[in-house]
Amino acid sequence: MLGQEKLDRINYLANKKKNEGLTEEESIEQKELRDAYIKAFRKNFKSQLDHTDIIYKD
Repeated sequence: MLGQEKLDRINYLANKKKNEGLTEEESIEQKELRDAYIKAFRKNFKSQLDHTDIIYKD
């Protein structure tokens, strides 16, 4: 997963976008951070599914 600093920055930019808007540089940074977050999430979720076994009751 991403570090806490990056998660805090994602949240800060999201709140700033709601309240006052973002500059062009901040919009680019927000997109890059979100892409990194989604990539890490998918990697972790895939790993979790790969290590999950389904057991049926017979």
